[in-house]
Amino acid sequence: MAYGQTGTGKTYTVGQLGKEDPSERGIMVRALEHILSSMSLETDSVAVSYLQLYLESVQDLLAPEKTNIPIVEDPKTGEVSLPGAAIVEIKDLEHVCQLLQIGETNRHAANTKMNTESSRSHAILIIHLQRSLKIKEETTVSIPSDTEHTLPGDLPLVLKSKLLIVDLAGSERIDKSGSEGHMIEEAKFINLSLSSLGKCINALAENSSHIPTRDSKLTRMLRDSFGGTARTSLVVTIGPSARHHSETSSTVLFGQRAMKVVNTIRLKEEVDYETLYKNVENEVDHLTSEMERQQKLRHREKMQLEKRLKESETFLNDLKMISSVQIENLEKEKHQFEYAVKRLMQELEEKEGRNNVLSEKIVHLETSLNEKKQQQLESFSTTQILAETTKTYEKKMGELLRELEEERSRSASMKGHFNVLEQQLSDARSSAQFQENMARELKRELSKITQTFTSQVHSLEEKISQLVSEKELIYGELKSTQAKVQDEASHRQSLEAEVLRLKRSKTDNCVEESKTLCGMVRSGSGLGSEAFMHKSGNLKETLASQRGTISKIFEEVGLPNVLALLKSEELEVQIHAVKVVANLAAEDINQEKIVEEGGLDALLSLLETSENTTIHRATAGAIANLAMNVSNQALIMNKGGARLLANIASKTDDPQTMRMVAGAIANLCGNEKWHAMLKQDGGIKALLGMFQTGHTDVIAQIARGLANFAKCESRVISQGHKKGRSLLIEDGVLSWIMANSTMFPPSTRRHIELAFCHLAQNVENSRDIIITGGIKELLRISKESSRDDARNLAKKALNSNPAFLKEIQ
Repeated sequence: MAYGQTGTGKTYTVGQLGKEDPSERGIMVRALEHILSSMSLETDSVAVSYLQLYLESVQDLLAPEKTNIPIVEDPKTGEVSLPGAAIVEIKDLEHVCQLLQIGETNRHAANTKMNTESSRSHAILIIHLQRSLKIKEETTVSIPSDTEHTLPGDLPLVLKSKLLIVDLAGSERIDKSGSEGHMIEEAKFINLSLSSLGKCINALAENSSHIPTRDSKLTRMLRDSFGGTARTSLVVTIGPSARHHSETSSTVLFGQRAMKVVNTIRLKEEVDYETLYKNVENEVDHLTSEMERQQKLRHREKMQLEKRLKESETFLNDLKMISSVQIENLEKEKHQFEYAVKRLMQELEEKEGRNNVLSEKIVHLETSLNEKKQQQLESFSTTQILAETTKTYEKKMGELLRELEEERSRSASMKGHFNVLEQQLSDARSSAQFQENMARELKRELSKITQTFTSQVHSLEEKISQLVSEKELIYGELKSTQAKVQDEASHRQSLEAEVLRLKRSKTDNCVEESKTLCGMVRSGSGLGSEAFMHKSGNLKETLASQRGTISKIFEEVGLPNVLALLKSEELEVQIHAVKVVANLAAEDINQEKIVEEGGLDALLSLLETSENTTIHRATAGAIANLAMNVSNQALIMNKGGARLLANIASKTDDPQTMRMVAGAIANLCGNEKWHAMLKQDGGIKALLGMFQTGHTDVIAQIARGLANFAKCESRVISQGHKKGRSLLIEDGVLSWIMANSTMFPPSTRRHIELAFCHLAQNVENSRDIIITGGIKELLRISKESSRDDARNLAKKALNSNPAFLKEIQ
């Protein structure tokens, strides 16, 4: 937590981003950088919330639409939470810087005499850390024995922590800060909340039984940080000027009292039942789905097996039927074959019998022939009969021999078929032998290829090892080179820091003294100048005593050296130089010197060429201070300052930059000589365009500028130096006033009412006012306005304009 007077460097210490120079980073960036470097992606998670307490309303800086966020306390543990606040899980340091940049843009800030960018709200960065752990069941003594079988062996534990980094708004005194209007309301709430914080610290330091934490939302949000279970560090910032002696002593006393507060650190460890329940639920779902999958798989396999079984049974039945048919056919063929064989055997036996009979007959015939040869002479006729009988028997013997040959040929064919089958069997065996030989050849080739591949792998591994060693050597050389480069860079940075320190040491006194009188975006030559002159009068004595010191510092340091820093290549140097020039420009005695040394030209050039939002904001503030001088207004307008301001207004979306731009244009509106050029350069349209931001401070400056323009224009017309319709009406200001006259706080509404009443003084504007329904608005202002001058102007316009009187009747 950073505590101290306004303008003493709390936001710089805590919230500085340091994009260009890491050494400029604040505590927020450094803390998150350390956390991210020591966290584990598997078990740790880091998320942030970025809030601001503005006018006792908790607002989300990461989601600006979330306002008035409630503060909830746990009745059991007393832990404070903010339901509805955005919690963003961070990824890396670049993501952290983006989120902090968004929060800085949405935070309320304003310019006071004490600080050009005074924080108007307390900023609180909440870092949520969570680490998942697992402990063995045997080490836990809190689990009853009857639950031993209902819980898993490893219980998920969660270590939770919450880091709060608080950038408190600075305490301020109205007479020193120069706050006015809405800023007084902001300062009141800031001081009230800081007072409540001081009461709580006093009560804790005195060991009081009652700690008034409910007096403010700030103390309610930070209750855990002081006197709770947290380790708390306090950064106290003070100003070096003797003028702020009372604030410095009060701040130091606050720090001394805070040191007496003793906090008790407690390890916040709890069983992550939610994660355990999710894990068990996921495991049950996984097992259920796995069981269903297994059941479906088994059912599918069962169906497939049953199908295969049916197919096998069908095939077996078909096979049985075919086999039975084939067996029957074979048996029939066997019977037929056996029958044929028997028949052939019978025929063969019969033929053999016949052959035997014929042989016997032949033998008998031969014997008889021999006997009859002897009797040839006896009978010739008997010989012819025997010859014919012999021929007949010879024919029968030839037929029997042919049948015997046929049987032998059949037997030979059967043997040939048997030989063919034996040949096929031998071929099949030779084919199997050939395949075995091929398999052996393939195995031999595979072993050769494996050996070759292994040798190639070994050679590649050796090459890789060589490359790794070479890479390590190169990496070592690279690291040594990087170390040398870093040493040279750090040496160069130390030299540059030393130069800047020497320059700043010469300009700090000047800046500190000029801050007491700075007042960017004051009322200028328009409305509110009396109040400003009154406050300036109160500071004349102090100014007179300080002029000698300021002139002496300028003689030693030299304003040209300060202005030369505006052209520096270092962005941070430019930003600091612009802020110094802006603070110096708030002093009338310095404005002439700044213009003579070319400061105005440098500011306008910087406004045109730079793309940095902070430079735009500070440069516009410096031009706004210079525009309070009439002679400077002529230089600004002739050098195209109004056009550059309008261009910045159209490009930026930063509310604080728009506030500075609107204030500068509002000061230029207070000089009637430049009204036409201001309209031509787009100044009036730029004011109306910035209304879309909806930011209260920006709209207040818009209303002030329109009131300045209308007042000066009305004065010139009443003196007879100008005639014709108002330039504001030509740019659509009248319609804007009619639409927004009753929508804003009293101070802003007063400027809008005055602008409308001054437009109503010009008779040439009567028709436009009547068409837009302005008569009712004039009647309302004449009766309900909180300002006497507005009511008097409305009554004057109604009573002196015949067209208005006619419409009223």
